[in-house]
Amino acid sequence: MTRLLAIGTDKGLFLATHDGGGWAVDPLRFAVKSVYAVAIDTRGDTPRILVGASSAHWGPSVAISSDLGKTWQEPDDPAITFPADTDAAVENVWQLAPGPADRPEVVYAGTQPSALFRSEDGGRSFSLVRGLWDHPHRPTWEPGAGGQAIHTILPDPRDDERMVVAMSTGGVYRTSDGGASWAPGNAGIKAVHVPDPFPEYGQCVHKVARDGIDPDRFYAQVHHGVYRSDDGAASWESIAEPLPGDFGFPIVAHPSKPGTIYTFPMIADMDRYPADHKCRVYRSRDAGRSWEALANGLPSTPFYPSVLRDAMCVDGGDPAGVYFGAKSGEVFASLDEGDSWETVAAHLPAVLCVRAAVI
Repeated sequence: MTRLLAIGTDKGLFLATHDGGGWAVDPLRFAVKSVYAVAIDTRGDTPRILVGASSAHWGPSVAISSDLGKTWQEPDDPAITFPADTDAAVENVWQLAPGPADRPEVVYAGTQPSALFRSEDGGRSFSLVRGLWDHPHRPTWEPGAGGQAIHTILPDPRDDERMVVAMSTGGVYRTSDGGASWAPGNAGIKAVHVPDPFPEYGQCVHKVARDGIDPDRFYAQVHHGVYRSDDGAASWESIAEPLPGDFGFPIVAHPSKPGTIYTFPMIADMDRYPADHKCRVYRSRDAGRSWEALANGLPSTPFYPSVLRDAMCVDGGDPAGVYFGAKSGEVFASLDEGDSWETVAAHLPAVLCVRAAVI
């Protein structure tokens, strides 16, 4: 079994592999480009890696490799652009998500400003999903500290017409008709930065994950809050009380064990470091009713960096691998579902995202 780990940083992409021994980290790719979005698409016979890389001079683009990073294809013109009538331009690609298993050429992208794009050719070109862009709420979506962007795209594995997306700041939105219409799904999520603590929309949602077994169950890490939904992201209840802090960015779900989730809590939005300055991942095996701290093999010295919204992931191995990267440039892996950890790499640029797969 070979595990592939893609590490997006603010200065390029690193690919790491594990074949049963130690980790091997390849040289930097897409040098001096910020890589906020990576997808490893395993639906076809050959895995594809899709990278959203942004140049300070040339802007954002999407590159594709079908040979595990040996070569890359990148269009001469940007793959993701807004129609002329929108008077908008893509500032960054924040998310790349493969579509349903039976539609191997469908890929979705989330951008800044908040927009959803769909590709029918494996990520080589994209078209704007107008139903979300034309939603009456869109003019009043506001940027979070990291920008106003769609960072979560969760197609329903049972039905290509159904999908959940999330953005900061704007909240959770759902469609059941292929993106023609969208409804907010934020009931029960508290907003701490607006006069109405429970608005219909406008929450600063940091990340949403779908349960690995129950497709109607979701988990959300919000600006001051961790939540679970048992009704398809229509309403939410808090699961943050047992944690040492309710602020954080990532939340991920085990792909084959129901109710098993991971997060990296921090103290508060103004104190963005882990509780007690300790590097600990928290795992729940009962859908957030209880949590356990996982630290075996992680740094024991005071730890201050943040772990960003897409800088944690889980692969599909047995046992599953769990991974996270820090803004200080360390990347850690657990090949036993969080029970023990090892360092994959250190002294990298700030880690923006990680994605992993068994190939």
